[in-house]
Amino acid sequence: MGSTSGLDAPSLSPLRYIPQSYNHADSQASALRLVLTLNPHWEGAGNKVEFVRFTDGITNTLLKIINRKPGLTEEQIDNEAVLMRAYGNHTEILIDREREMRSHALLANHGLAPPLLARFQNGLLYRFIRGRPATNQDLVKAPLWRGVARKLGQWHAVLPIHGAAAAAGGSCPQSVDRSADQQSPQKAELPAIQLRQPGPNLWTVMQKWILALPTASEEQRSRQLRLQKEMARVVSELDDGKGLGENGLVFAHCDLLCANVIALPLTEDATAASSEESALPVQFIDYEYATPSPAAFDIANHFAEWAGYECDFNMMPTRSVRRQFLTEYVQSYGQCRGFPEASQKEIVDRLFDDVDRFRGIPGLYWGVWALIQAEISQIDFDYASYADLRLSEYYAWRGEQDGSRAQAGEEMPLRERRWAQEA
Repeated sequence: MGSTSGLDAPSLSPLRYIPQSYNHADSQASALRLVLTLNPHWEGAGNKVEFVRFTDGITNTLLKIINRKPGLTEEQIDNEAVLMRAYGNHTEILIDREREMRSHALLANHGLAPPLLARFQNGLLYRFIRGRPATNQDLVKAPLWRGVARKLGQWHAVLPIHGAAAAAGGSCPQSVDRSADQQSPQKAELPAIQLRQPGPNLWTVMQKWILALPTASEEQRSRQLRLQKEMARVVSELDDGKGLGENGLVFAHCDLLCANVIALPLTEDATAASSEESALPVQFIDYEYATPSPAAFDIANHFAEWAGYECDFNMMPTRSVRRQFLTEYVQSYGQCRGFPEASQKEIVDRLFDDVDRFRGIPGLYWGVWALIQAEISQIDFDYASYADLRLSEYYAWRGEQDGSRAQAGEEMPLRERRWAQEA
């Protein structure tokens, strides 16, 4: 599919910095100080500032801040609303917040993210997107997945890879509290991985995550070595530079789960025309993991999210649905890049095969992520079991790819059966 980029990175305007922080223990007062510093005209008579809490906890706090002035419609209020994202404790181990901010700015410059308004000591302020977060039940509905396919094709086509790489600079993790034995020569046992090109991208992020795994015990060191060997194997097989974008990389979202897809409000005309063949307008949010990546990974990762948080593999898209999704995606990508329609079917065929090759990689990616979360997160969630579940997706794919499952006479796992299903 070759290199089709050649776009220069846009210059990113300096973002206003507010030297204050959000305090979880004093939530409303600290959030009010931030928004009034941003919008001093919201203070005084005739203003009514209100807070809508979307998420709260140890990862991120997301607040919608509105000014319910008398006489304004809900739409007018939403158009002036401010979203405040405050970072949780220890999330810098997995997420580089400077990279996230620059990714958001890059996307906003291309109309693919809400405008950034300011940054503060532990978070960002930006515009609100009117719409409804999708559920995994929504993802399997044709109007929504067509909208996702078209928007993702636009993302991958228009975002300059050089700007994306700059935005993704210093990809996580940056620091992990390592004990003395983690600094030991055991690190030398890890086989070196020769990446095709340096710089932040999917492969360097995965490598850094593996290096951040705990190695306090012999079992942990063996696990890290095993995952490093799998990583080396994956890179040797898939880091070939033959996909869409520049040298096989596009600027990818890398976390396109249902809650990060916002179904936008429909116009009356769009509502009347709504059908299985139409596409709902959508927007993507939350760019914490956005980085240059093979397009096939971003798409395969999104398909994995069709199973939802409970990993119900019966929800996974079949071969025919995947081909329809990729047809919509390539049409959108081609419109943005000026591909002739005659070449699009060939691109769909090749991308279909590429996505098939990448279908196990999200399991490795999120499996390693969950192993780190099991060490650092204070959320009441069984990350260790989740890591086992996601890594089992990777090994199930391996079993099909190298024939070891059939050779052992074992039954094909549900996820692989669903993936192989035609309709």
